[in-house]
Amino acid sequence: MKAAHFDYGRPARCGEAVAQLRQGGGGGKYIAGGQSLGPMMNLRLVQPDLLVDLRAIDALRECRTEDGYTMLGALTTHAAIEDGLALDPTRGMMPWVAHGIAYRAVRNRGTLGGSLSHADPAADWVNLMAVLDAQYLVEGPAGARTIDQPDWILGAFTTALHEDEILTGIRIPALSADSRWSYYKFNRKAGEFAEAIAAFVDDPQRGVRRGVIGALAGAPYVICDASPLIDAWDDAFAHEQLVAAGLEPDSYDYKIHAVALARAAHAVKTFRGVNA
Repeated sequence: MKAAHFDYGRPARCGEAVAQLRQGGGGGKYIAGGQSLGPMMNLRLVQPDLLVDLRAIDALRECRTEDGYTMLGALTTHAAIEDGLALDPTRGMMPWVAHGIAYRAVRNRGTLGGSLSHADPAADWVNLMAVLDAQYLVEGPAGARTIDQPDWILGAFTTALHEDEILTGIRIPALSADSRWSYYKFNRKAGEFAEAIAAFVDDPQRGVRRGVIGALAGAPYVICDASPLIDAWDDAFAHEQLVAAGLEPDSYDYKIHAVALARAAHAVKTFRGVNA
C-alpha cells in the first residue's frame, strides 16, 4: 500500500515550518526521520494533506551545554547518540539505550524528537527521559515554551505538544561523576518494541534516586525516591510501585515488569561504568 496524496513543504526555519503547517488548514503533519509516520502513511492509518519536512532546519540539530544541562536538538538521530557524535550528559546511558533501538537502518534516520513526539509508551526515549527528568523545548505560533517531564505525556501516543507546535530540543540534566544508572528492557526479539522497561538513576551528589517502570499502557510511572529498591530490594515496596503503575497483580504484564524492575535494580547496585 502507498500513502495517499499530500502536499509537501521543506522550510529552513522553525517559524516558516509553523506558518506552512497553519496554511495547510489543520490537516498537516511535521515529519523528521519518518520512521514512525512513514509506515503509518503507507498503511493509510494517517492521511495528512500536507507534510512539513523539518530536516532542512539546521537549528534543530544544535547541541550545547548550559547551566548543568545538555540541550540536544530534536533532529539528533539515534545513531549519532549511539556513536558518541552527540553530547552525552548521562555518562554512557544514552548511547547504551540508543544501541538497543530497533535496527541500524532505523537508527540512522530516526530522531530523538520524532520518537518523543510520537510518544509510543514502549519506545526507549520516552522512558529514558522520564528517569532523567528532562525538559522539552517547544516552539509554535505563540512563541517558545518549556514543558517539564511530568507534563509531557498525556497518554499513549499523546503529548502536551499542540498540533502546530514543534519540539525543538530536549534539556537533560547532567549526571554527576559518581552517579550510577541502569536500563533494562524485555522484548522477545532484538529490535522489537519492549514489553517491559525499567530504569534507575542514582546520583547522590544531586540528591536523585529515581526509578521508572515503563512500556505501560500510558505514560511511564516514575518512582521519585527509589532508595528501597536501590539500597536493598524491598518486595513490598516493589509490589506497591507496580500496582501504582497500573499493573494487575499476578497478571502476565505484572510479572514481566516485576522481573524487569528487579534486574534493573540489581544492575544499578553492581554498576561498573556500563550497564550490567
